[in-house]
Amino acid sequence: MSQIKLSPSSLNLMQECPRCFWLHINKVKRPDTPFPSLPSGMDKVLKEHFDRFMEKGELPPEIREDDCKDCKLFDDKEKLKLWRNNLKGLEYKKGDVLLHGAVDNILVRNNKLIVLDYKTRGFPLKEDTHEHYQTQMDLYNFLLRKNGYETEDYTYLLFYYPNTVTETGEVIFNTKLIKIKTNAKNGEKVFQKAIKIIKGDMPEKNKDCKFCKWNN
Repeated sequence: MSQIKLSPSSLNLMQECPRCFWLHINKVKRPDTPFPSLPSGMDKVLKEHFDRFMEKGELPPEIREDDCKDCKLFDDKEKLKLWRNNLKGLEYKKGDVLLHGAVDNILVRNNKLIVLDYKTRGFPLKEDTHEHYQTQMDLYNFLLRKNGYETEDYTYLLFYYPNTVTETGEVIFNTKLIKIKTNAKNGEKVFQKAIKIIKGDMPEKNKDCKFCKWNN
């Protein structure tokens, strides 16, 4: 078998439905659904926005007075460019299985790295919104540590959601910074579970999965 490449999104699929994940790895993928272009456009302008402040050695106003006010933005431009690359990112390989994840940004506090991830939403957050990103954040910390970096045991999610439109047509966004406690060992367990599923036979149908009902 040639090299298998996994990402946080594919491991989220595994946790949702092991059978669909196994089929995905074996080239039987779920039908594609339309993906809005706004999040990708926001991601690009936010990275440029944060980089302008990084060049000045400052934090942007969204986080300047928040919990990470004593952090600084990671300023190794070449590494950050690599880690942001969706085709490369942070990598860790075990046998013929490669795990990779592309980060949005990195903060530094007391020489330890902290992942900062941007999220764009159409509506204000619910109490459990941040919980949907727990596995992704655990995996990012796992990847950083496997690449020899010290990390804090938490990451930050910075949410942007629309508030109002000005008379001149400018859309004003609200922001909310959420601190998520992470566990790199949990990230490793998810990765190990994925390898076990990949190397095994196709799992049984998941009765709660609508795609398993469709795909016979």
